[in-house]
Amino acid sequence: MSLMQIASHRGGAFLWPENSLLAFRQALALPAEQLELDVHLSADGVPVVHHDARLDRTTDGHGPLRALDRAALSQVRVKGTGGESLPSLEEAVALVRDAGRVLRLEIKADAEGRPYPGVVPACLAVLDAAAMRPRTVLMSFQPLTVAEAAAAGGFASLVLLLEARPWRGMGAAGAIALARDCGATEIGLPLGELDGVAMKQFRAAGLGVGAWAANDRETICAAFALGLDVIATDDPVLALRLREELSATAG
Repeated sequence: MSLMQIASHRGGAFLWPENSLLAFRQALALPAEQLELDVHLSADGVPVVHHDARLDRTTDGHGPLRALDRAALSQVRVKGTGGESLPSLEEAVALVRDAGRVLRLEIKADAEGRPYPGVVPACLAVLDAAAMRPRTVLMSFQPLTVAEAAAAGGFASLVLLLEARPWRGMGAAGAIALARDCGATEIGLPLGELDGVAMKQFRAAGLGVGAWAANDRETICAAFALGLDVIATDDPVLALRLREELSATAG
């Protein structure tokens, strides 16, 4: 069985302020293979690293991120970082590139769930300036965004993300069909939605499988048992330790 890769989810959100440069520096000092982060577009079309469509939860800013241009967003501080500003994708990509890791990049939709016009070309411009497209796993819940990235080509992998409700409505057959339609090479699901039957169906279809919400011993060990390709975990330190323990036991 191949080694399941570990992605520091939002830089390791249980350990450091999520989607911050502080978190990224700490996560990239670990031997986790991938760094996961999220991007929205500023008012002037710059990809900015942040999970929510609104600024309120994790920064000292307020309202929709999309309402501010990059210059204004550079004045927004991420809570818990001692005054660090909201990162641009360019800043985050430079850290991942210099650390020699894989970037796991989720392109978010706006507050109404609509894809940002021009978001894929804007991200591509940043990735290509750093020669990082081949080391980027691009992800989205929006099939049209995945399809646009597939048409551009050159990524390490393309991931169609599915929340629990649509997944339960379509099942593996529907998810496989949707992935093929938009050019995805991998399916991403909440860990609790996956079982051995779905894994066999995805493997038979030639798709990679990743999951998020593997954040404690029980769920991380369950991910290993399923034979996933990658987990996005909020506690990469724990995941790395458990992987080492399980590998030693298997050896």
